[in-house]
Amino acid sequence: MKYALFTGCTTLARLNAYDASTRMVSEALGLELVDMEGAGCCGTPIMESIQRKTVLAMAAWNMSIAEDMDLNIMTLCNGCNEVLVKANMELKENKELKEEVNKVLATVGREFRGSVDVKHFIRVLYEDIGVQTIREAVKNPLKGLKVAVHYGCHILRPSDVLRFENPEAPRSMDELVNATGAVSVDFLDKLTCCGAPVLAVNEGLAFGLAREKVRFMSRRADVIVTACPFCFLQFVNAQLLSEEVPEIPVVHYPQLLGLAMDLDYDELALQENRVDTSRLIDFIGNK
Repeated sequence: MKYALFTGCTTLARLNAYDASTRMVSEALGLELVDMEGAGCCGTPIMESIQRKTVLAMAAWNMSIAEDMDLNIMTLCNGCNEVLVKANMELKENKELKEEVNKVLATVGREFRGSVDVKHFIRVLYEDIGVQTIREAVKNPLKGLKVAVHYGCHILRPSDVLRFENPEAPRSMDELVNATGAVSVDFLDKLTCCGAPVLAVNEGLAFGLAREKVRFMSRRADVIVTACPFCFLQFVNAQLLSEEVPEIPVVHYPQLLGLAMDLDYDELALQENRVDTSRLIDFIGNK
């Protein structure tokens, strides 16, 4: 199984651990990831309401690279996932808009043909690899570890575009966490936003939302697990910027899965997570 890997800007610039752990876990599961040479920003959800055609052109640029590679795209970022999936659908269904965007791309020697699909890493694991296969790959079950799963908005919504699962009752990440031997726990406001979308206009509100979620999660769980770089940063920074919030590790899902698969702690870059993750070692193999 082979995908063109779209890392997005934030992962490469600020969260190398997400990139490294994804590559390690993917290789161990037989999932081949190929870097997209020349890929740029997805267009970002924030810009959509300001310069929609610009966002479409940026997204189409990236998808045209994957088309040349003859590979479907796997994203790591929820925001990138939403932008690329939405643009892909819109351009495939609207011939006139596709022609307009291709006029823009033609100035830089590229063309969007509409021949690839886009999936988030979590969806690839859940649908292509499968929960049972992942469960069978686990060598050191994380028994006793209670996990607070945060899906993030753009992996679920808009549901009529993403067409993944019920945004009001998602199960993919919960099941993927449970496959590691840990247990995904419910908590208050599980599906609410991390606050990142309003960070640029109201920092107080953004971190207030994140701190509230961290409090709810810390009451029920030992660790927070995300699959979105922006959500990850929100939950980390909400703790580091406040003395009122309890300290709870925040990890990327492939880091959690990698531990359960007996991959090396340092190579999974868990030491790079800014809230100490060393307590996870106590749960490896139910020590």
